[in-house]
Amino acid sequence: MEAIKEKLKPQIIEYLNLIDVEPHEIGDEEPFFSEHGLGLDSIDSFELIVLLEREYQLKIEDPKVGREVLMNVNTMASYIKNNSPEV
Repeated sequence: MEAIKEKLKPQIIEYLNLIDVEPHEIGDEEPFFSEHGLGLDSIDSFELIVLLEREYQLKIEDPKVGREVLMNVNTMASYIKNNSPEV
């Protein structure tokens, strides 16, 4: 799981164009969509879904699943670990 997170953090930075953020600055439990976290918005959630599709061949079509998966690095990594044919 740690290897997935180490790969995922730079991908998040790249896909969201977070030019002022380093991978070590993103906490595993840091909420993506909170002003006390990364402060992402709905457009960013779309970019995270694109990341999952392109990098891990995972599609999220159910908005409820998307809300559960796109909470933080841990929830994304867990979803990748449990569902991706690439891992």
